[in-house]
Amino acid sequence: MSTVRIAVIGFGTVGRGFAEILARYGEGLRQRYGIEPVITAVSDLRLGGVRRSEGWPADTLLRAAEAGGFDGLEADARGLDALATIREADADAVAELSFTDLRTGQPALDHMRAALERGLDVITTNKGPVALHFAELTSLAASRGAALGIEGTVMSGTPVLGLGRDQLAGAVVHRIQGILNGTTNYMLTRMEGGLGFDEALAEAQREGYAEADPSGDVDGVDAAGKAVILANVVMGAPLTMADVPRRGIRELDAAAVRAALDAGERWRLLATIERGAEGVTARVAPERLPESHPLAQVRGATNAATFATELLGDVTLIGPGAGRLATGYALVEDLLALRHGRG
Repeated sequence: MSTVRIAVIGFGTVGRGFAEILARYGEGLRQRYGIEPVITAVSDLRLGGVRRSEGWPADTLLRAAEAGGFDGLEADARGLDALATIREADADAVAELSFTDLRTGQPALDHMRAALERGLDVITTNKGPVALHFAELTSLAASRGAALGIEGTVMSGTPVLGLGRDQLAGAVVHRIQGILNGTTNYMLTRMEGGLGFDEALAEAQREGYAEADPSGDVDGVDAAGKAVILANVVMGAPLTMADVPRRGIRELDAAAVRAALDAGERWRLLATIERGAEGVTARVAPERLPESHPLAQVRGATNAATFATELLGDVTLIGPGAGRLATGYALVEDLLALRHGRG
C-alpha cells in the first residue's frame, strides 16, 4: 500500500470535486491500485489554511468547507498562506488548484516552483503556468527528481494529453484539431437553434458556462492556451501564446450560422496544431466543418480532439471539458500515472 500525502492549494470547485472522489471512491483506489491519497494540508483564500501530519478524511474537509472554513478542524498549524503550506506541509505531492491567469501564470507559478524546489510532485488543472512556463517547470521537476502531472489542464479529466503523449506516441501524430472551449461550443450550438450571439452569451452566463467577463472564452484566449500545452506535450514543440494567432467567435452572427447550416456545415471554434515543413504551428479560429466531420457533431459544452496520425488515421476523443467531478478526476489520473512512473 502506497500512501500519498497531498497538500491542496485552492479548495473551490475542483478541490472539492477531488475530495468528493476520494471520499466516495478512495476504498476502490486502495483495493485496486494500492494507493491511498491523504490530504495533509489545505490552503484556500476564503476558507483558510491548515496542516496536520496525519491528515483528515476527505468528507471531513468537505463538511468544513460547507460550514464556511477550516477553523474547527484539528490541526498542527493553522493560518498558513499557500507558500507557507507548500514549504511546511508533510506532503509528497501538491495539488495546485488556484485560479488561472493566462497572462502571468501567477500566483500558481510561484506555488508550483516552491513545490518542485522541495522535490514534491505537482498535480494541477491550472493551465496558466503550464501554457506559459512548461519548459521551466519540467526542467525544474527533473532537476529535483519530482514529477509534474498536468492532465487536467486540457479537456478536464478527458485524457487527451495522455492519449496523445503515451498511447499515440508511436502512431506519428502530425495534426491535432480540437474543440477545447466548452463555453463557445455551447454558444454556437444555441446559435444553431436560432439565438443571436448576445442571447447565446447571456444564456451561457446564466448556465454558469461563461464568466461575467467572457473575453477569455469568446476571444479564443482559453483555447490558445490549451493549444500551446498540446503543442508542447504531444508535439514536443516549444510554442508560446505569442506563437498562436487567434480569432474568437465575436464575428459570427445568426446569419452566418444559418448560412453554414443551409450548406450542410457547422461553425466550430477550432484549435489546430500541425507539423509541417517549417515545424509545428498552431492557430485558433472559427471554421466551417461539414456535418459529416466528427467535430461538427460535438454539441453543447462538450470538448473533443481529433488526432491525425500516420499509422491509425484519425482518432477522435470526445468528453467533458469542465465540471467538478470531471476535473477532479484529472487529479486522480495524474496520481495513478505518477505512482506508475508516467509523469
